[in-house]
Formats: sequence, structure tokens, C-alpha cells
Amino acid sequence: MVAFGKKLRESQIQEWQEYYIDYKLLKKKLNRHTQQVEVGTENHLIVLKDFSRLLDCQIEKFVMFLLEQQGILASRLSNLREQYDSLLQQADGEKVCELREAYRSVGRDLLRILFFVEMNAIGLRKILKKFDKRFGFKFTNYYVKTRANHPYSQLRQVCKHVGIGAVVGAISRNLADLQDHRGSYISIYDQPALSHPDPVVDSIRTAVDRLSNSTNFLHYLGKHALIMQEEFPSSSEDPIDDSTYHFMSLLLNLANTFLYMVNTYIIVPTADRYTMTLGAAATVCGVVIGSMAVAQVFSSVYFSAWSNRSYMRPLVFSSIVLLVGNTLYALAYDLDSLSVLLIGRLFCGLGSARAVNRRYISDCVPLKLRMQASAGFVSASALGMACGPALACLFQTNFKIYKLTFNEATLPGWAMVLAWLVYLLWLWISFREPSRETKENVVPDESTSAGRYIDSSPETKENALPQESNSGRFINISVDDNSTQPLLMNSNAKQQDEDGDEDCDDAEEDSKELQRPVNSIVSAYRLLTPSVKVQLLIYFMLKYAMEIVLAESSLITGYYFIWSTSSVAIFLACLGLTVLPVNVIVGSYISNIFEERQVLLASEVLVCIGILLSFHILNSYSLPQYVGSALLTFVSAEVLEGVNLSLLSRVMSSRLSRGTFNGGLLSTEAGTLARVVADGTITLAGYLGVSKVLNTTLVPSLFFCVCSIVATCFTYNSLY
Repeated sequence: MVAFGKKLRESQIQEWQEYYIDYKLLKKKLNRHTQQVEVGTENHLIVLKDFSRLLDCQIEKFVMFLLEQQGILASRLSNLREQYDSLLQQADGEKVCELREAYRSVGRDLLRILFFVEMNAIGLRKILKKFDKRFGFKFTNYYVKTRANHPYSQLRQVCKHVGIGAVVGAISRNLADLQDHRGSYISIYDQPALSHPDPVVDSIRTAVDRLSNSTNFLHYLGKHALIMQEEFPSSSEDPIDDSTYHFMSLLLNLANTFLYMVNTYIIVPTADRYTMTLGAAATVCGVVIGSMAVAQVFSSVYFSAWSNRSYMRPLVFSSIVLLVGNTLYALAYDLDSLSVLLIGRLFCGLGSARAVNRRYISDCVPLKLRMQASAGFVSASALGMACGPALACLFQTNFKIYKLTFNEATLPGWAMVLAWLVYLLWLWISFREPSRETKENVVPDESTSAGRYIDSSPETKENALPQESNSGRFINISVDDNSTQPLLMNSNAKQQDEDGDEDCDDAEEDSKELQRPVNSIVSAYRLLTPSVKVQLLIYFMLKYAMEIVLAESSLITGYYFIWSTSSVAIFLACLGLTVLPVNVIVGSYISNIFEERQVLLASEVLVCIGILLSFHILNSYSLPQYVGSALLTFVSAEVLEGVNLSLLSRVMSSRLSRGTFNGGLLSTEAGTLARVVADGTITLAGYLGVSKVLNTTLVPSLFFCVCSIVATCFTYNSLY
């Protein structure tokens, strides 16, 4: 274990040493305040104000220096711009190379600035965390809340890098122009994909991505998928080589996601009629729909564990099981067997490979494409959710081939049999299993200080975040053992606090412990903080509410409004089609205006209002009341899901991004369990009569929603 204070001193850029946050001074001040509070000579309010003022001064010191360095880079870029303009008048290859190298030199200096900001931000986060631990209250929440969004606060420079972005843009654009110095009129702003990559630019983008807390659409969707990206990749991790990335394999994973969602919802409009045909009550449709979710509770675990060893084999197994399950579902009609119907749906649930789909994107897609792939995962899920009921609407026919019946009840099963058969052949022909060879790329360098490592792979030497050592070499350094924590986030890792040594910081958890995957349910549970538990409760609640709306729609609309299968299918398809537009609006606009925790609480309240409006209280139950309340509940739950998973990815321990029992699996299990409970509630409510189903199923929804709102209020200040 290496003290952070020592590591900070050793990794500082020597000529900028006086402009770093004085971590030692802050720690001494904190120790003094602790002693004075213990003996009663100071109260907490005075300590709060005094320490806040000291932090403000320290931040102002390094931010003013940061602005000065940005100005120097801007001046150098302005001079290079003049040289470039004069170079356009003459074609001199040697001068083009010199100018290109000059831009790269500016880029390397920018990397030093980014590293400087990173080190100060980590120091700030750690001293805030130490203050919280010593005094037992959330000083971090107070400090960040009052400074982060204030227009005159220097803390904004730590999180928002407008000036740095302009410098990056100038370097990227000019390097791209100089790479193709033959009169091309295509700008990187018009077609970014056509820009020529440069190792320096790639390194800058990686560093900026680590410092930025982006809220654009793709990042929002990626968090919605809960495919967590590590914001501080450690030097020991081998980056995914672009040459090993296989687009067709990614496409096959997204296709699997799409088909599974279609398979889930294609039977919803006709499930009640199918069960009645087999001699059961219409409310047994809840068991039929929920049986798939019951099996998914178990399949998610073994698929997650299987993905540690292979990706293709679980996908092949999933396709075969789903093919068998849908065949049994379709044959149940001619066999006149409810048991065969339920077994078929259980088989479909056992083929749920969503854990593999998520894991493939996390492990096998390059970092620069991972957010797009994550957005594709969410989009494929949403499209499948809409297409399932829409396809059911097309199957309004009835005919026989030999002894097999093809009608609105069986055609969804036969259609999915054909779809999974085609997918299985495509998978067998086109999928490429990624290499799982582990490389020992990081070796300790005895000439460097403790905590420093030199990356021996040639790829990472080019793209490493630079740190200038005393000898002038650039090395790749992991400055923070808790490498996946955001810069200003609270760490979930436990620390040992030793007050006796002023020169040493708290001992951090061993890096091997932090990098170790979570492969047991006990280890996963120990990492669940109150904030994580509340977010999982919210996810359970919203999935329960959505499943009630979707699963009982055919039953409720048939009883109150005498809707046909086609009408139910169109209604469900319209609900599914709201998913992507809602995510666009929230990801592109709302999340840029409001804090995510504010959107979270507002969405919970709207879900609660939608549930209350759904109750059948008066004698007449109107169509506008049902459609309006169902739409409000579903859309609010969709907004809530995206924000909930985004916050979950922040408050969850970094260890839960790896291993069998990862964050994606835990959220999937919570959502799947909610669907099981919701579908079971529908069936149990059926024993009271169809007229009582609506209100009976809404009571648990309202209870879960109120509980989640109360829990959110209790943990509200920890949701940063």
C-alpha cells in the first residue's frame, strides 16, 4: 500500500510543483481542526467555513496557473497558424513535417496540463473524502453543491474544459489538414470519421474523456445500458486493439438483444386468449408471460459466468434453447397443453443472453466505440420492444399445414423459431471469438519511485498519458489505486485512517484488491452501499410498474373497452416507440439543464401520479383515463430508468464493473425479479375476479413507488 501524499509528491511535474494543491497543508489543517473539535475549542460551523476558504484558495492557485498555461498554448497555436497560412502559398514537404511536429509538441504539452489537472482533482477528491470521514458529515456534498455550478467558482474549471476543448480542436484540425496537404476541402467538423488519427490526438482525447463528465446522448444511452467504462484506466490494463475488434460480431450481439426483446413482447397481445383456448383463466397470462422472467433470473447468472470463458458458445446455446422454447410454445395449441406452453416460455427465459451481450461490449469493443455500441444496445432493446407487439398485429390469420395450426396464438412462436434459426446460421458463419490471451504489459521499473510503472507494450507507449520524470522521460503512471472512481465522486472503498503520521496519507486499498473481479454473491453484497441499494430498489419499482402496464394491457382493455388483439398490439407498439425519443430528449436536453438526482426524484413523482390516475375509483372507467395514465406511467418510468442506471453506474463500486456478479447482472436480476413479482400479482389478482385485477395490481405499484421516493430523499445528498 502506497500513501497517496507520497505518490502525489513523486509524480508532480517538477517545474510546476508550487502550483499543485498543497495536500500536506490541507491534511495538517484537517488534523488540527479534528483535535480542536474534540477538545471543544471550535464548533463544526467554524471548521466548515475555514476549511472551505482554504480549499477555495488552493483551487484558485492551480486554476489560475492552468489558465496561464492555456494562454501560452493558445499563443503558440496562433503563431503556428501564421506559419501554416504562409505554408499554403508554397508546397514544401520538409516544412510541412516540421509544422506537424510543432503541433504535436503543443499536444504533448497539453497532455502535461491535463495530467496536472487530473492530479489536483484526485487530491481534492481525497481530501474531501477524508474530511467526511473525520467529522462524520457530508462536507463533500456541501462543497461541491455550492461551488460546482456557481458561475464564478474556479471548481468549474476542474470539471468543464471549454478552453482545453478549443486547444484540442485546433491541434486535431491542423494535424488532419497537414496529414493531407493536397487541397482537401473536407473538414473534421463536417466528417469527423474521415479525419486522420494521430497518436498525440488520441492520447489527448483519452485524457479529456477521463476528466469530462459528459451528458450527451450517446453517453446517456451507454449509462442506460449500464455498460460501465472505467474513467481512470490503470496502466496494467491492456487496451483493446482495433485490429482485434470485429464489427460483425458486435452486430450479432445487438441482433441477439433485438430478437430477445421481440421474443419477450410478441406474445403479450395474445397471451390471455391463448390461455383461455387451453382451458385456463385469462389472468393465467401473467404466469405465461412471467415464466420467461423466472427462468431469466437463473440464466443471467450462468450466462454471466460463461462469458468469462467464451462469447460464441453461450450465444449458440442461447439460440438453440430459444428455438426449442418457441417451438414448444407454438405446439402447445395443437397438443392442447398448458404445461407445454409454460415449459416453452421457461426455455425462452433460459436462453436470455443479455449478460453476454453487455459483457461483449464492455470487453471487446474499443473504448472510442464503446459508447456508440452501448447506445446501439439500448436502441436494439427499444426497437425489439416495439416490434414484438407490432408483429403480433400482423398475425391475424388462421390456417393449417398438415396437423399444425397457424393462427394469432401460434404464429408468434413459429415466427420466432424461423428468426432464431436464421440467426443461429448467421452466428455460426460470421461470429469471431475474441482472443482471451492475457499479456503482461506492465513491468516495474526499478529506476523509478514507488508506484510508478513503465508500460512495455509499443501501442501504449505512444498513447500513454505522459508524466515527465526528473530525467525528462515520459512514462505511463497510475496515480490513483482507485482508478475507476470519477474525479469528484465519493469512493466506496474502505480506507485505514492513521492520524499519527503527518507525512503519510491514508493507506489505500491494494490495487490488486480493487482490480479483482466479483465472482461471488457475498462479495457483491458487501460492495452494496445504501445508495446502491436504493438505486436497485428504484429499478425494481420502475420495472414492476412497466410490467404491470404491459402485461395486463390485453386483459384490462378487453374487459373495459373490448379491444381486439390488433388494437392491443398497436397500443403496446406505440408505448415501445416512445423509448428512443424519450431518451433523446432526456440525454440531450433535460440532463444538461437539471442534475440527474433532480430528474430522478421528479420522475418517481410522475410515476406515482400515473399510478394514482390509473385506479378505477368512479363507476365509469374511460378510455382517455386508461391510455393517459398508462402513457404517463410508462414514459416516466422510461425517463427514470435511464437516470437511475446512470446514477447507479456512478455510485457503484468500480469492482462491480468486472466479474460474474457485475453491476449489469445485479440490475438485470432486480428488473427480472420485478417482472416475476408483477406477473405473479396479475395471476393472483385474477382469483378475485377480472373486475378487481386493475386496482389490486396497482396497490403494490403504489407502495413500491412511495417507498422508493422516501428512500431517494434519505440518500439524495449522496447522489453526485
